[in-house]
Amino acid sequence: MTPLLVETPAPAAAGDLTLRRGAARVLLTNWTGGSTVPSRGLYPHQWSWDSAFIAIGLRHLSVRRAQRELETLLHAQWADGRVPHIVFNRAVPHDAYFPSPDFWRSSGAGAAAGSPAGTETSGIVQPPVHALAAWLVHLSDPEASRRRGFLPRVYGRLAAWHDYLTGPRDLGGGGLAAMIHPWEPGMDNSPCWDAPLRRVEPAAAGSYRRADLDHGQPSERPTDLDYGRYVRLASDYRDGGYADRGFHHAFAVEDPCVNALLIVSEHALARIAAETGADPAPHEERAARLTDALVRRLWSPEHGMFLCRDLVGGELIPERSVAGLIPLIVPGLPAEIVDALLATAEGPSFRLGEASMVPSYDVEGPVFDPSRYWRGPAWFNTNWLLERGLRQYGRSAAADLLRGAMLTAAVGSDFAEYVDPFTAQARGTRDFGWTAALTLDLLVAAQSERAGLGERAGLGERADEDTSAVRAARDDGTVPNGTAGADERAADIRIGVHA
Repeated sequence: MTPLLVETPAPAAAGDLTLRRGAARVLLTNWTGGSTVPSRGLYPHQWSWDSAFIAIGLRHLSVRRAQRELETLLHAQWADGRVPHIVFNRAVPHDAYFPSPDFWRSSGAGAAAGSPAGTETSGIVQPPVHALAAWLVHLSDPEASRRRGFLPRVYGRLAAWHDYLTGPRDLGGGGLAAMIHPWEPGMDNSPCWDAPLRRVEPAAAGSYRRADLDHGQPSERPTDLDYGRYVRLASDYRDGGYADRGFHHAFAVEDPCVNALLIVSEHALARIAAETGADPAPHEERAARLTDALVRRLWSPEHGMFLCRDLVGGELIPERSVAGLIPLIVPGLPAEIVDALLATAEGPSFRLGEASMVPSYDVEGPVFDPSRYWRGPAWFNTNWLLERGLRQYGRSAAADLLRGAMLTAAVGSDFAEYVDPFTAQARGTRDFGWTAALTLDLLVAAQSERAGLGERAGLGERADEDTSAVRAARDDGTVPNGTAGADERAADIRIGVHA
């Protein structure tokens, strides 16, 4: 199907300064000294996949900070390999966020699974973007990366993380990682989870207090019924010692976005292995097995996209979410699947080329809501992934259009958490970390292309990303001189936060 293209060009060079300064302001404001919070009010701790996306953009301001972002997260890794979805800041009061550390009780309840004794975390996980982020951070300044031994320090932890996902989390036995809570795939209240959640008895309303409603409109957040089910699942998992196998999971799904990110990160891990002197072959072989399993278990020719699989019910979930399009980031998909994915993306359900950004859920679906969290609004991280996927498969015009829509929406929404997919009106919290970070990454890519640098093959890496665009940012004062490639400690001192 030929998409209806609208005039949504990337902002002109004159507008780049506003974007650069705005994105840098958010990232510097949200920096806590060792990591970046998604937002100061609603999300005052460190989140797993947020930090990975933030590191991807932060590398354009400070490679050292981007490295520390990932290192801080990985320092909280459990002995079984899992990377927790939240690392709690001890300085934040417990009532500022729920579920708080006293709910998860990770150091006690998770002891058998190897939770860190000195750091409080959640007990669940989020999508594995981390190896991809580490590789892109390395590429921003390979000399600085090698000088600090960045990749050798994170390689073992990233490999253990992938071993966990492909080992204890292969609950379906088909080779894919399973998620055991709706918060784990990152798309918390997606309509994909409605049917599986109906099996879950919600926790009593008086047994917890939702802190999220102190910072957001109830109409834009998950419902109380959904939240009660989230609490029940998390408390049951905690009370079971955070065990994956030998535990009855009321909710267990294989998600195409999670597994596509695992595949891309496995390819990145192969490159990290080669850089550190390890054997890349096992990672490439596992990426190939995962790709085969993704197609075999989650591809639906009838729907023209990948679907989530309910491991408890044993069937594919027929809801159409953006998670089913994100496998476009996976290299080497069969041509007929790529063509079908592109047709679905450009069709009436997702309107790539029509809407300002691609929505999180089928706009023709029965429960589509343009304002409520993951039930319809457009998110910057999923659109960033789609933009990379489009470029990987040679759809540069569509990618350019999507990138322009994202940059326009970012500046127009004050770097909102998510936006209305048709109007780009801000939804959720403002000054959101990954929105700012990915905006900066897209802007650098656009500037590089205008400078004639193009892209290089392999994981969609941009050529010389940390050269002309970041140099221009330094020249206008947005980024301190010497931030990428010189002494990072001095650079951090110049921007007011000591490394």
